[in-house]
Amino acid sequence: MLRYVFKRIGIGLVTLLALIVVTFLLVHLMPGNPFDIANLTPSNQEEMMHHYGLDRPVLEQLGQYIGNLLHGDFGISFKKSGVSVSDLIVQKAPATMRLGGIAFLAALVLGTLSGIHAAVTGHDAVRGAVLTFTTLGISVPNYVLALVLMLVFGVQLKWFPVLGLGTPVHYVLPVTALAVYPLAQISRLVKSSFSEAMQQDYVVMAKAKGIAPVRVTMLHILKNAMIPVITAAGPMIAFLLTGSFVVETIFTIPGIGREFVTAVSNRDYTVVMGLTIFIGALIILCNLIADLLCALIDPRIKLTD
Repeated sequence: MLRYVFKRIGIGLVTLLALIVVTFLLVHLMPGNPFDIANLTPSNQEEMMHHYGLDRPVLEQLGQYIGNLLHGDFGISFKKSGVSVSDLIVQKAPATMRLGGIAFLAALVLGTLSGIHAAVTGHDAVRGAVLTFTTLGISVPNYVLALVLMLVFGVQLKWFPVLGLGTPVHYVLPVTALAVYPLAQISRLVKSSFSEAMQQDYVVMAKAKGIAPVRVTMLHILKNAMIPVITAAGPMIAFLLTGSFVVETIFTIPGIGREFVTAVSNRDYTVVMGLTIFIGALIILCNLIADLLCALIDPRIKLTD
């Protein structure tokens, strides 16, 4: 187990390094520069570029950036004077983590319940309704859903606020916009795996022994039915983080997603790099945790080297 964990951490670090290199090169290939604004003359822009070392060869800049990262230095924002990227992440990450966490928990609970209900129900209408919802949920982009929710429930009906995250009510619309896709995906996974698990010999044997239905469902069927969901949990969290980019912008939420979009528009290289590294490391960690949870839940899953 430990050997597997260390191997996965090593692979994760190599992946993260590749992400840093590729992102750094792509960012520096963007047309223009961070100081290409109307109130700066070309000579002033050259001075600023020299001050931040952006006039040096790209590979030299990359080497220095990686060296600074090894000392925990993510750099200073080019657009926000005196603000370090580390402080910016600390300030913006909580809003995104809360939003994504609530959306994931809502999707997990509601998706699991709807998937189980669709698997055990004897009503074709219920199964059809669940299938229709999951198909629509997977098909409709979250930014389209966010705009529809804002216009209908925020602007027209005025049931919910549409800007920021000031109160718990502010979370309803953005969480709904983020949660629908993973909810639909989880529901389909649970329905499929739950239906398959109910036909397994060990479930039939447990029922024949007279074990209570609730115990059979929780300890035998659901336990194995959730393995595909846990496997997909890592990419789902990645979706919630990247999907929140547009949703945070639409609802004016001061999180990582909105900050990332602003940094790309402003060519704020250090902020783009810092947020990319933070999100990449989080995704790698979530995937590792998902693999370990699958192995703990089902001993039949072997963590091979």
